Amino acid sequence: MDYIVTILPVLLQGSAVTLQVFLITLVLAVPLGLALALVRISRFKVLSGLVNGYIWLMRGTPLMLQMLFIYFALPFIPIIGVRLPDFPSAILAFVLNYSAYFAEIFRAGIQSIDRGQYEGAKVLGMSYPQTMRRIVLPQVLKRILPPMSNETITLVKDTSLIYVLAMNDLLRAARGIVQRDFTTSPFLVAAAFYLLMTLVLTYGFQRLEKKYAVYDD
Repeated sequence: MDYIVTILPVLLQGSAVTLQVFLITLVLAVPLGLALALVRISRFKVLSGLVNGYIWLMRGTPLMLQMLFIYFALPFIPIIGVRLPDFPSAILAFVLNYSAYFAEIFRAGIQSIDRGQYEGAKVLGMSYPQTMRRIVLPQVLKRILPPMSNETITLVKDTSLIYVLAMNDLLRAARGIVQRDFTTSPFLVAAAFYLLMTLVLTYGFQRLEKKYAVYDD
C-alpha cells in the first residue's frame, strides 16, 4: 500500500493528460459530428459526397496511423507545411477521427425519425432549422444515447494511444514506473483508474437513459 501511495502522484499527472485529451476531444468532436451528419443527409450532393468520403477515410484507417501522419507527415505537405507539437497533433487526430464516428451515430438517429414529423412541422410553419432544433434533435438525443455511450467509453481507452507521440499520459506513466521498479503494480493501478473513468461515464449515461425513458411512459 505504501508503494502505491508513492507512485500515485505520477499516475495522477498522467491521468490529467488523459482526461484533457478525452474532454477536449468530446467537446469538439460531438458538435463537429452533428454538423457533418447534417451535411451528410443534406440535398447538396457534392458536399454530402465529400463528407461521406471523409467519414469513410477516418473510419477506415487506424487512429494511431492518423496521429502519426499528422505529427510526422503534415510538415512535408507543400500546401500545409506546418509542424504541430505533440498535444495539438493528438487532439487534431482524435477530433477528426471521433467526429466521423459521431457523425454516423447522429445520421442514423436523424434518419430514424419518421418523415411525417417533418411534414407536420412544415404545416405548422416551421423552417428546417426550427424543425431540427425543436422536434427532431430532442428525439435523436434519446435514441443515440446507447451508441454514444459505447463510443465515449471507447474514447477513454483510446487515449492510451497517445503514447506513440511520447506524451506522458496515464499508460506511459505506468509503464515508466514498471520499467524503473520491475513490478507490474503500476499497471494494476492504471487499470483501476481507467475502470473508474468508465464507471463514471456508464453511470452518467444510464441516468440519462432512465431520464428520457420516463418521458416515454
